[in-house]
Amino acid sequence: MDKKRASGVVLHVSSLPGPYGIGSLGAGARAFADFLKAAGQRYWQILPLTPTGFGDSPYQSCSGRAGNPYFIDLDILVEKNLLERDEADAARTGDNVDYVNYGMLYETRLPILRKAFGRARQKNNLKKTREFEKQNASWLDNYALFMALKGSYDMRPLALWPDADIVAREPSALKRAELELAEEIEFHKFLQYEFFIQFADLKKYVNGLGVKIIGDLPFYVSEDSAEIWTEGELFLLDGPAKPSAVAGVPPDLYSETGQLWGNPLYNWKHHERDCFKWWTERIKHLSQFCDIVRIDHFRAFHTYWEIAADEKTAMAGCWRKGPGMKLVDALREAVPDVDIIAEDLGELDTKAHRFIEKSGLPGMSVLIYAFHPSGESVYLPHNIKPEKVVYTSTHDSPTFVDWLIREATIDEREFANSYLRLREDEGLSWGVIKSAWGTPAKIAMTTMQDILGLGADSRMNIPSTLGGLNWRWRVRGAALNMEVAERLREVTHVYGRLKKPSITA
Repeated sequence: MDKKRASGVVLHVSSLPGPYGIGSLGAGARAFADFLKAAGQRYWQILPLTPTGFGDSPYQSCSGRAGNPYFIDLDILVEKNLLERDEADAARTGDNVDYVNYGMLYETRLPILRKAFGRARQKNNLKKTREFEKQNASWLDNYALFMALKGSYDMRPLALWPDADIVAREPSALKRAELELAEEIEFHKFLQYEFFIQFADLKKYVNGLGVKIIGDLPFYVSEDSAEIWTEGELFLLDGPAKPSAVAGVPPDLYSETGQLWGNPLYNWKHHERDCFKWWTERIKHLSQFCDIVRIDHFRAFHTYWEIAADEKTAMAGCWRKGPGMKLVDALREAVPDVDIIAEDLGELDTKAHRFIEKSGLPGMSVLIYAFHPSGESVYLPHNIKPEKVVYTSTHDSPTFVDWLIREATIDEREFANSYLRLREDEGLSWGVIKSAWGTPAKIAMTTMQDILGLGADSRMNIPSTLGGLNWRWRVRGAALNMEVAERLREVTHVYGRLKKPSITA
């Protein structure tokens, strides 16, 4: 991590402004990077870049390595003469700039991208794509075949695929599928090339502004994923693509019955015998996209919650021992130049806390959890240690304003108001931003929602729920203005996270 005090903003790619129904890797992303630079910020944190899965969640993806094709910027494809201007314009969705319409994208985006693929083939413009395919064959071949098959089965989940020989990966059945679906396989490889090349260009631009990208590594993969289908030995399965136990967490603040995620659990004995190669390759892959990696659900390195696959809630689970420091050390050795943040939120016992401290990785402190009226929370700003990364709120929590107005108890609200000296005339969330920036933590982060003082309708996700506004919020381009940037820059300067107080200084 940087030794100097610094700060940044959490905003997922899907939430970026733009005319095509979802954020992309084009002009909207560069405009946000320019906003961060103007605001004196040194970090941009994003959520997983993988395709969204069940419930439109980026944490339930069909691949642990593929990029989300929805993020491919159509204007860049026009510049490359792979799309006509009117074809890209047909994807504009000017009626709703505040939320992603995943249903519309599901129906319309791939047909547009197929036109770009068709032109690339016509122009024999796939030489670089072929090079990319060779470099990424270890995961791309399996992923492209998986997606081609999934499309041929009307996008049904792996557990409902009708061909048992395909599910069991019988060699002759796979060979037949590769021949029959050759063009579709090529299409999915083309999409990954376009995603990767666009993101590489974006990262170069962002880093050139002095801004680093914090990426996100989900701990688990989805049961409906290429990995479960092709690398079953890595997971606890009762048969091809059939988990014997699944992941979640016991009852907590978010759910009285716990959170039943449904992700297959890992066969840690196999991973250890293989020197954690799958994990190290995965984090090496992610390091192409980011400068710092946040590992989600890091406590599962120590202990994880195991639930029988046929359970309807997470209540009947039990704790199992995770891979521990052996995996931490393997990741450090594999990517020594990439810093790691350990997402250590939730109910942790003393042993789990000690493990995280022993790992030496910075954990997270979230201020909306700080204001218990007892005044003894370890998340209170004056209690936060320098090695922690402090957040005003997260993608899984309410925004600060939503928490303060709608979810906090009266005593919590009074204590927060007293501690933060909140003022309505400056916007309630600026008090918590100032407090986060003033902590001893070397890195302080806020969300774009908290910068804008937004409420419940801008929340990114409510854990243990499906549908609604989950994963859909987007920021308007007009909100990324110089007035907001100057204000954030001034706060950043006042609390010692930036030397120059103004853009013109």
